[in-house]
Amino acid sequence: MSLFAPLEGTAARRRLYLLRHGHVAYYDADGKPLNPKLAALTERGREEARAAGALLAGVPLDRVLCSGLARTRQTAELVAAPHGLPVEDHPDFLEIRAGRLSGVPKEHREAAYVYGFDAAAEGGRFAGGDGFAAVRDRVVAAVEALVRQPGWTHLALVAHDGVNRMLLSWACGAGLSALSAFEQDYGCLNIIDIDVVDDREGGRAEGRVVRRLIRAVNLTPGNPAKLGLHRSSLEEAFGPLLALD
Repeated sequence: MSLFAPLEGTAARRRLYLLRHGHVAYYDADGKPLNPKLAALTERGREEARAAGALLAGVPLDRVLCSGLARTRQTAELVAAPHGLPVEDHPDFLEIRAGRLSGVPKEHREAAYVYGFDAAAEGGRFAGGDGFAAVRDRVVAAVEALVRQPGWTHLALVAHDGVNRMLLSWACGAGLSALSAFEQDYGCLNIIDIDVVDDREGGRAEGRVVRRLIRAVNLTPGNPAKLGLHRSSLEEAFGPLLALD
C-alpha cells in the first residue's frame, strides 16, 4: 500500500511543506527601514535556504510555490533547484501588512509591532494595517484551493511569518487565537498533511478538506537545536523601530 494511498472515506492525502523565507535585512547600515517589498536574502538567508533545500532534496516534490516577493522567490529557487522544478508565484500568500510607522505613537510601537500578533484573537489589525481576519480568509481559501487541485501529492510553499502562522492556526483548528504561539524563524520548515474527500463524481480529489495533520513546526534545518535563536521573529524584525523618532 502506498504511503499516500487515501484512507477510507477520503480521496487523497496531500503533504504541504510550508517554509518561511530566509533571513533578510529590513534596515540599512544607519538603522533606517528599507522597503520590505524589495528586501532580498542576506548571505545568512541564502545559507538557511540552501539548508532547507538540502533537507528536502530527497522529497518527491511535484510543485514549488512562493508569494512572489523577492525574498520568497530566492528561497524557493534554492529549494526547487535539486528537483529541476519551476517556481510558481502565488500572491494570495503575500504577507500581512503593517500600517505606516507615523500612525503609531512611539510609546505604542512595541505592542503594535513586536507583540502585534497578540491582537489577532480580538479581530483587530496588525499595527494599524491589514485586518487579521481578512488575511486569514485569503490564505486559507488559497491553500484549500491548492489541495483540491489534482496532479500533486507533495508541494513546497515559501511564504512569510504571518502567513505561516495563519495556516498553522487553521491546521490545528484554533483559529486566530493561536496566531501568536506559532513562532516562525527565518528559513524554517513546517509539514502539514491534508486529507480531502471527493464530493463529485469521477473519483477526482477535488472535494472538501476533512483532516489536517501537523507533522512538524518551525524546524530550522541548519540549526535544529535553535542555538543562538532567543529573540522572537518579531523582535528581530521590528525591534529597531522602537528607537526611531
